[in-house]
Amino acid sequence: MDLGIEGRVAVVTGADSGIGWHTARLLLQEGVTVVVTDRDEEALTKAAAELDAAPDKLFAFAADVTDADSVAELAEKTSAAVGDIDILVQSAGVTGAQGLFHEIDDEGWASTVETDLLGPVRVVRAFLPALRRGGWGRIVLLASEDAEQPYVDELPYCASKAGILSLTKGLSKTYASEGILVNAVSPAFIHTPMTDKMMDKRADERGTDRDEAIETFLDEERPFMELKRRGEPDEVASVVVFLCSERASFVNGTNYRVDSGSVATI
Repeated sequence: MDLGIEGRVAVVTGADSGIGWHTARLLLQEGVTVVVTDRDEEALTKAAAELDAAPDKLFAFAADVTDADSVAELAEKTSAAVGDIDILVQSAGVTGAQGLFHEIDDEGWASTVETDLLGPVRVVRAFLPALRRGGWGRIVLLASEDAEQPYVDELPYCASKAGILSLTKGLSKTYASEGILVNAVSPAFIHTPMTDKMMDKRADERGTDRDEAIETFLDEERPFMELKRRGEPDEVASVVVFLCSERASFVNGTNYRVDSGSVATI
């Protein structure tokens, strides 16, 4: 299917691995010029090399979404390299502070919100002028099943991702008249380095291996994931790229769940 975005320009945050990296790969396949960014410059350079794209189609600039100056510098470097962008995919995020509510202090809350909610705010704010100048744009923010179905041991993350859904809806109402469509994608338990770490920790705590940790996690913590497996990052990226495309020209202000049924309600 021709997605109608050949020749467009995109920025993808959180692109050194997982959903962000696979999103960049699919956008490149559609003929999009892509700027990838993440905090770890070494990891980002390696990830960009693995995308194996033509030098004039792929650019990599390290940036930290928790630092407003760093995000502003990213926007400046992007403008100098590719001009105004058409597509923004905000994928950078962390699991953040974990534990029951009474076990998490202000710092745990603040550090999680700083990355998972204020980070996207900074990124959108930095690139919105370029999107508005173009008169055609797509913004896709990565939320989570946790936004709609909170889990008691990671409430800072859940609250931050719920904020992303509200931010998405508000932005979609503000800028659709200028041709900018804004949507969210909410994955559940995807095979990424972040969930690898979660499962390795679970395996250590239970004296087992990662495969058994995944199996017991699905049975005990995610019983409504009917496919009984972790999702693959390209399964999420495919939905993200659709929302970036001309094929999604009447989709605005919505949240696409890519969760194997994990959220128990419709």
